[in-house]
Amino acid sequence: MQPSAAPDLADLAHTLARPSHWLATATATAAVVALAGLLQPGPAGATATPAAAPRPAPAPEAAGADYPLDCGGGPRTVAKRVTGDLDGDKNPETVAVVHCEAGSGTPPSGVYVLTRSKAEGAPARVVATLVAPELHRSVAELAVRDGAVLATLLGYSSPDVPRCCPDEKEQVAWRWQGGAFVRSAQAEARGA
Repeated sequence: MQPSAAPDLADLAHTLARPSHWLATATATAAVVALAGLLQPGPAGATATPAAAPRPAPAPEAAGADYPLDCGGGPRTVAKRVTGDLDGDKNPETVAVVHCEAGSGTPPSGVYVLTRSKAEGAPARVVATLVAPELHRSVAELAVRDGAVLATLLGYSSPDVPRCCPDEKEQVAWRWQGGAFVRSAQAEARGA
């Protein structure tokens, strides 16, 4: 019989895998993975700033709304428009002064609050009438400040006053309270 040229396995005891070898290898591997996790850099550009608040929706557009104003088939005019958050929901509403187009005189105005329609692409909705055209008032000034609608209303003391020249002036405010717009007079003056 010919002796084998391969070394005897007993001479290569270090090549035999024993449980202690596997345990040492697993422990070393776990240590390397743990150390790599601790030394890993954070994400680039990471900051501790809070997430940006969602942007409010744009104010409703006054031009396309369906106003409860009877112009006898004639055109309407949006004479003034202001925007602001009137109900505290962080989204602006629009307040529009609308009147029928007239050839002469001062046509009565309606003052309306608009909100965005729930349907995508639909025109703004009228949710409140602050001044009805039947009151025969026109609006000289209009503003939104601190969640309140402020207006200067012009009117007539009697039917004998020419419609070109209002002789009454009233400053009023509306504020959203308890689910409705509540009107308050700021000052009243005659002989404007």
